[in-house]
Amino acid sequence: MKVAIINLGEIVSGDWHNPFVAGDTIFIDGEHIVSVGSASAQPVDTADVVIDAGGMTAIPGLIDSHVHITFGDYTPRQRTVGYLESYVHGGVTTSISASEVHVPGRPGDVEGVKALAVAAQRCFADWRPGGMRVIAGSVILEPGLQAADFRELAQKGVRLAKAGFGAVKTAYDYVPLVADAKAAGLLTTCHTGGSSIPGSGAITGDHLLKMHPHVSFHINGGPTAMPDADFERVIVESEIALQVCTAGNLRTTLLCARLADKHGAFDRFIIATDTPTGSGIMPLGMLYTIAHLASLTDIPPERFICAATGSNARIYALDSGLLAPGKAADIVLIDAPDGGTQPTALAAIKHGDIAAIGAVISAGIPRFVGRSRNTPGTTRKARVVTSRITQDFAAIAH
Repeated sequence: MKVAIINLGEIVSGDWHNPFVAGDTIFIDGEHIVSVGSASAQPVDTADVVIDAGGMTAIPGLIDSHVHITFGDYTPRQRTVGYLESYVHGGVTTSISASEVHVPGRPGDVEGVKALAVAAQRCFADWRPGGMRVIAGSVILEPGLQAADFRELAQKGVRLAKAGFGAVKTAYDYVPLVADAKAAGLLTTCHTGGSSIPGSGAITGDHLLKMHPHVSFHINGGPTAMPDADFERVIVESEIALQVCTAGNLRTTLLCARLADKHGAFDRFIIATDTPTGSGIMPLGMLYTIAHLASLTDIPPERFICAATGSNARIYALDSGLLAPGKAADIVLIDAPDGGTQPTALAAIKHGDIAAIGAVISAGIPRFVGRSRNTPGTTRKARVVTSRITQDFAAIAH
């Protein structure tokens, strides 16, 4: 399918170093972006679907790098079906598993945690709930796992390993497990802050610096934050990615953002939700955290959009997160919310309002055009002006 998005008011690239792309058009062929900025009439005329953005802002699809996937589009913690599809209506086009720790009766033995990770990876490898790509299968680090186990998992397609929920005596026992997982090519993550569910324990800056995982999960607290002094230590003394989450401590979210900016570490600052957990289901969690950060710091809103898109993609080695030729065609149209006081999406975010969503495209397919069922209505109106596809692109009503 060829899709053209025309009449854009602004294009946010996903790269915070160069956050804007000049122009008003994005052209898609299949699952990838062909051009961003401008396009001649000829390729637009060949498009199967032409979307008039009506002056809205285009951003890359949001990447939530901390979602508690289990199996299917179901969360046993909240006993809710369809939450991933609902997150698409919050602009999330990719979710990354924070380990399948909430699977009821999850195993704790070596073969069990390996089987759980492989099964989860396989279940989501070719399935897109609501159009969302899900990176699932994160092996929970348990005592007894050996270097050969991590190599086996990598060969079977598992990409992630998580510290923080294993039956260890102290968090320092994760140090050799993280090292072996990294040596096998897995991306390593670590619960940070106070304990959350039974079986977890507090993990502080000193633990992180000894382990040195690739990503500090919910460094702002999940939900309880580590001591303030640890933030600067982790930022200055390591290269660990600094993931802040909606279901955490807002004050330390702001602290981490300011320190990352101050110390030239904003490349490592990424945004996620840490849901669904006891904090609930948050389809608009990414949008809320972007708005909180933009409105309560002096940092421009486009940088936080990039932290939720391109920076996540870079750290997790994904082909999405950027509006650029050759990248995955995951695109969200946002706008100032109807009835608000600000004229554009970015101004509204800086003001503290969440952006309204007018369309979501993932894998090159428009999932809906017109209005998200979860956000306020948009000020401007996106609409399909040409379609050779027998499909109604309107969102399902509430």
